[in-house]
Amino acid sequence: MTKKDEVGRKVATMTRRNHYHVYVVELSTDILYEARFRRANPGYVAGQPCIYVGMTGLDPDVRFDKHKAGIQANRYVQRYGLRLRPDLYEVYDPMSYDAARDLEVELAIDFRESGYGVWQA
Repeated sequence: MTKKDEVGRKVATMTRRNHYHVYVVELSTDILYEARFRRANPGYVAGQPCIYVGMTGLDPDVRFDKHKAGIQANRYVQRYGLRLRPDLYEVYDPMSYDAARDLEVELAIDFRESGYGVWQA
């Protein structure tokens, strides 16, 4: 999809279909006191990060701010979220909803297999 700028040149725009992002939030290790989180991560390796993996149609920074403000928030991110970890997700470009949904699951599995404590939306 293209539009024209004020001079009349064609400018590429992101299609509505490909505006989804996968994002990773680092969680405080205090989350390990949550029995539900521990049960979801039986292979957690002490010293590895605890993270939340999600997907959004918003900019990940905006979505993180909404979590922290309690707007459509995951309770673990709201309570234990420390910061975004772009080093773990920024290599993935905006993508379609289906691609983001699949990647969210794949990343959560990969991180969990690496010993991370993972919570997924």
